Amino acid sequence: MPEVRTQAWPVRHGATEWSVAGRHTGRTDLPLTSEGEDQARRLGERLAGRRFALVLVSPLTRARRTCELAGYGAVAQVDGDLAEFDYGDYEGLTSAQIRESEPGWTIWTGTCPRGETLGEVAARADRVIERVRAVGSGDVALFAHGHVLRILAARWCDLDATEGRRFSLDPATWSVLGWEHDDPTVRTWNAP
Repeated sequence: MPEVRTQAWPVRHGATEWSVAGRHTGRTDLPLTSEGEDQARRLGERLAGRRFALVLVSPLTRARRTCELAGYGAVAQVDGDLAEFDYGDYEGLTSAQIRESEPGWTIWTGTCPRGETLGEVAARADRVIERVRAVGSGDVALFAHGHVLRILAARWCDLDATEGRRFSLDPATWSVLGWEHDDPTVRTWNAP
């Protein structure tokens, strides 16, 4: 019999006013829009009551509400390492607005004055991965945010955090990070 290993199921929260507008939403604790709440309920239908050995959720309201509406709020444990990237002075701005003063800026190659570095977010993602892999059997759901989950996917696959740029992630989607033999892989990504 093949060895069964724990898989991570990253789940991005539903839409907020800022996510719809393309604004960087890090630590600003915005609620879901009514459409975001509907997305979270549909997400729960798509997950169809799947049982997880562990459910971890960001402390931010949009992720916790998505987790609750998807049917996992009662069993979820808050994990501060799943909070979104702290964008510092760029909080609430779009990439286009940031590029007016920082031409060519991206979250993957630039900095966030008075915010976190990519390395700091990667260290948080690594701690989450360590926690997931320590479960041993059963899968783990991770209700969180776009950038932190993209970085987590890159780190799961033993890639540099900058490679998170290759994992586009829409609101209210789920993914599966698993294994092919001994190699950590992306099994499913950005499933509606």
